[in-house]
Amino acid sequence: MRFQNRNKDDVQLDMTPLIDVVFLLLIFFMLSTSLSVNPGIKVDLPKASAEQVKKKKITLRVAIEASGRIYLEGKKLSLEELKKHFLKTAKKSDGDALVVIEADRKVYHGLVVKVMDAAKTSGLNKLAIATSPEK
Repeated sequence: MRFQNRNKDDVQLDMTPLIDVVFLLLIFFMLSTSLSVNPGIKVDLPKASAEQVKKKKITLRVAIEASGRIYLEGKKLSLEELKKHFLKTAKKSDGDALVVIEADRKVYHGLVVKVMDAAKTSGLNKLAIATSPEK
């Protein structure tokens, strides 16, 4: 009995489509990470010539619009909800978290003080007020 030898073709994987997909994913992630931090919140920051604060491990960004609406990391909150979130963060970070307040220049000063007081009474002692650089 005689067996026939079958010619086996070398099977190769075409890498071109795979490389195309990887480059498209790379472009997508590069574009999506370059977007603004808070694109929907309109805050006109006051100008100052002070130097930039060093970032901490945990940084909370509180934005206050000219209308008085308060946002924490882009999410609209009331002052009471903000206090609760500050308490949770203070417990997690042992009070080492940095609270950055981005208040519009037209915001009532008392509201900024209330936000600062909420952070201090919660145990978050490191506060910073965001400004835009003077030219």
